[in-house]
This record gives sequence, C-alpha cells and structure tokens, in this order.
Amino acid sequence: MPIYKILKVNASTTVYIWNVVESEAALAEKVTLTDHCQNRMNGMKSELHRRAFLSIRHLMAEAGYVDADLYYDEVGKPHLKDGNKISITHSNNFTAIIVSSTHEVGIDIEKQREKILRIAHKFTPIEEYKTIANTDALIRKLTIVWGCKEALYKIYAEPGLSFIHHIDVKDFSFDSSATTAEILYHGDSSFYNIRFFEFEGFTCVYALRT
Repeated sequence: MPIYKILKVNASTTVYIWNVVESEAALAEKVTLTDHCQNRMNGMKSELHRRAFLSIRHLMAEAGYVDADLYYDEVGKPHLKDGNKISITHSNNFTAIIVSSTHEVGIDIEKQREKILRIAHKFTPIEEYKTIANTDALIRKLTIVWGCKEALYKIYAEPGLSFIHHIDVKDFSFDSSATTAEILYHGDSSFYNIRFFEFEGFTCVYALRT
C-alpha cells in the first residue's frame, strides 16, 4: 500500500497522502462504492482520474471510513456522516485527504509548473512578487499561494467567492512552512491557519479555520 505520508496536524486533525502507482484493478479490490459514486467513476474517461478516485477510498479507509460514509452537498463540498470534516485533493499521481473532528479543513496538492506564471494575475496581485528574481522561486511561491486559495475555497464553498478579490493570503517565507489568511465576503470575515510543504515537484497546502 503506497501511503506516501501520514501527517498528524494536531490531536484531532490528520493528513493522508497516497502515491497512485497501482493499476485500476488493484485499487478496485476491497473497495465498495455506493451506486452514486460508482456512476461517477463510470463517467470518468481518464484512467488516471479513476485510479485517483479509488485511491481516495483507500485513504478514507486509513482514516476509518468507507465510501458510504461520504456525501456531497449542493455545491459539491464533501462531508462525513459522523460530522467530522473532510477535504479531498488530487494532482497527477498523488491524492490526499485531511480529516478533522474539530476544524473546518481544506487541502490542495499542485504540481509545480511554469503555467502558473501565465495565470497568476487572475488569482493574486502579481506586482507583489516583483522582488523575486529567480523564476523557480517565483513558481514555487505562486504555487503555494494558489494552493492556499484552493484549500480555502474548499472550506468556504460559496459560489461567487473570488480568489483575487475575497481571499487574502498573508506573505510568508519558504522556511516558515506556514501562513495565515482572511476571507472577506459579503461583509463577513473569517480567518485561517495554513501550512505547506513541497515534495517531488509538488506542493501540498492545508488550511484550518480558526
């Protein structure tokens, strides 16, 4: 079982990461899907997406859950039937979940790619990064910021929430491995603690609502 990492965030919150190297058939063994999720998987044209979907069920098993314990609300946010909080992500050959009994949580994994330089102006004030002369460092930093905003969006889950206008990620250093953020939307303000780490050309970000 290629559990890549299990990270204990605090006494009530854990991150689980899977490296998806198995075949679809191998991943399907010992996994029982609800009719709804089986139909969802049947509609996936990409084998990589189906393998990721199945690997997430293995991560859920590590956390003590089966597929039937998971449901999605009207905006597509996942929930656990026992009331614990869950967030799910996948990127290429890595998948991850974060589960907490005490905090609203969000998680995101992103592959570090040059493409982010072209889209950065859509999600963050790009002029704030002019002091970063090294392209690799800029890609890394922007990927972290994007991951922060993705994780926060998954927590907030409100249609119309804008990455650039409503989510403010405070500046950070790579060495800190942490930052904070605020969401200000429709006059309501909420605050979040964020941690991040990099591995094998990927960035993982997870957030907890304070």
